Amino acid sequence: MKHVFILILIFMTISCQFNAQTYTIETNLGNIQVKLYDETPLHKENFEKLVEAKFYNNVLFHRIIQGFMIQTGNPGAKAFSGGETLEIDLNYTVPAEFVPGYFHKKGALAAARVGDAANPEKRSSATQFYIVQGRTFVDVELNQIEEQNKLKFTESQRGIYKTIGGTPFLDQNYTVFGEVVKGMEVVEAIAAIPTGPGDFPEKDIRIVRIVKD
Repeated sequence: MKHVFILILIFMTISCQFNAQTYTIETNLGNIQVKLYDETPLHKENFEKLVEAKFYNNVLFHRIIQGFMIQTGNPGAKAFSGGETLEIDLNYTVPAEFVPGYFHKKGALAAARVGDAANPEKRSSATQFYIVQGRTFVDVELNQIEEQNKLKFTESQRGIYKTIGGTPFLDQNYTVFGEVVKGMEVVEAIAAIPTGPGDFPEKDIRIVRIVKD
């Protein structure tokens, strides 16, 4: 009976992955395919709306930190390069949608936002998002993060952070609304680009377009 239950869980997981809506982020370094979570409907709907409007076409990756994440979605980074950009956002934000099961593992797709002082509700930017590269953590570090951020990682989450990596200190602070399903090597390639002031890449890395699969 136990083996039958495990097989059912595996089948359900595969079915959910198969049915999940995916999008392909086409960049000048290659393609990154992501899936969006149904459990974060506000962020999913907002992302889909912007993609349909071709909002992200030609937008630069304007912030890259090796071992942390790659960030894009600032429309002010469409026409400015070489370390110069404008911080522009649309005239709305998206309410935070923190789902305990969705965390900042490597490959997580999450929404950027303004800091807590000006944004105590942790509302997300309308347009800017990042993909986690991260690093691996040990138990001592995870224990410290739990204590500082008043979190409790599950054993599964701990295992992923210790073996695959991520950015656990961002959990329950920034909304994770999807994940990379294909093209993580492109994320790694982008993260390896040398950067200058403000973590701005020294060569233009841009989204050519995002398409619904």
